[in-house]
Amino acid sequence: MAQGANRTAAQVVGVVVLAAAVTAFLTVAAVRHGFFDLKVYYGALTWWVHDGGEIYDYLKPGTQYGFTYPPFAALVMLPMAYLPWSAAIVVSVLASVVTTTVLIWWLVDPIARRAGWTGWFALAVALCLAAAFEPMRETVNFGQVNMLLLFLVAVDLLRLLPAGNRWAGVGIGLATAIKLTPGIFIVYLLVTGRWRAALTASGAAAGVSLLAGALFPDASREFWTEALWNTGRVGELAFVSNQSLRGVVARLNPEHPSTLLWLLLVLGTLALWAWRSRAAVAAGDEATGLALTGAVMCLVSPVTWVHHLVWLLPALILLVDNAMAAPAGGRRRILLVAATVGYVLLISRTVWFWEKDFTGVDGFVGSNAYVWISLALLAFLPVRRWLTPGGSAVESSGVPQLDQSDRRAPTGERHVVGRPLTVR
Repeated sequence: MAQGANRTAAQVVGVVVLAAAVTAFLTVAAVRHGFFDLKVYYGALTWWVHDGGEIYDYLKPGTQYGFTYPPFAALVMLPMAYLPWSAAIVVSVLASVVTTTVLIWWLVDPIARRAGWTGWFALAVALCLAAAFEPMRETVNFGQVNMLLLFLVAVDLLRLLPAGNRWAGVGIGLATAIKLTPGIFIVYLLVTGRWRAALTASGAAAGVSLLAGALFPDASREFWTEALWNTGRVGELAFVSNQSLRGVVARLNPEHPSTLLWLLLVLGTLALWAWRSRAAVAAGDEATGLALTGAVMCLVSPVTWVHHLVWLLPALILLVDNAMAAPAGGRRRILLVAATVGYVLLISRTVWFWEKDFTGVDGFVGSNAYVWISLALLAFLPVRRWLTPGGSAVESSGVPQLDQSDRRAPTGERHVVGRPLTVR
């Protein structure tokens, strides 16, 4: 009893110290964007609802930025127009915090169970580390919707699809209708042969888009015929915050970026992603499929601002998962070092050192640092095979068992948390 109490006390102290350290780090490293993107949404909706303007005609005063999401996103955000500005901020922050907490719990809980960690302690540590993650803090400070979209996709891929739920795909469809880029997850379902889920996702996206079109015909017509193609409303492609392959190519020649080179890079990246995603699904590793598709989405999208890189969060957590499941030794160290290096770079604002001048070799390497991380995760994130003693995909407890055929142990030897090793 005393030992358990001492352990809990030590964990509480550890979390408090870590939270204080992260808070101190954020006071120095976090940029205050004043909920810039949320102001764009709020202003556009207010202009549309209360001032009689067209939502896609609105530009935030003094900027080139306007509402760039599909009409269904406007429908989802419509209640914001009836809230005070301070309440809109609270709703935005709470939505990001709640969805982040649930998603991280889904990813961290299996690691904690296999490693014998206390669940609340593992979650608290993970949330503190996530708060320091630059894409996460940028998402909150801008008032962005990234975590909501990632959560909707994760509901499908981590919960509904593995359970064979007939509604699997609805979350991906809704995310796609709110912002078009998550549509790559529909392609993921097609590439990996989940036709029913792909059809459900496509139907959901089309259905709610048609609903928005029926409710807001003028806005829908303007979005699909004009606003969608107006790239000037998005921002400068060569800007260092654009951590996509398109951004890499644009920074090579900002005046005349090569579309052909970009398309060739995209095709090669998609081929690698399709091969690895099929391997992940064949092994029953849906979480890695989610992580790989999130990484490729960041790479092939023409514009991937730093805050969009929250889609890399599952991959970084899975690196730690693989490390903790690996036998002590070289492989575990390599995976932990990779996760640590990737995480440290993604909290460091490294790319911003080259914001004004990204020329030369150092500029090419440094200004695209987050792109290199995305590529490394896409190419090298391990694919796991999940087994139970009976050979099924998920144990009755809901905790998957990693097949680690490189381990050598006598028949019947058991893992430290009581789960049998799969020995070849």
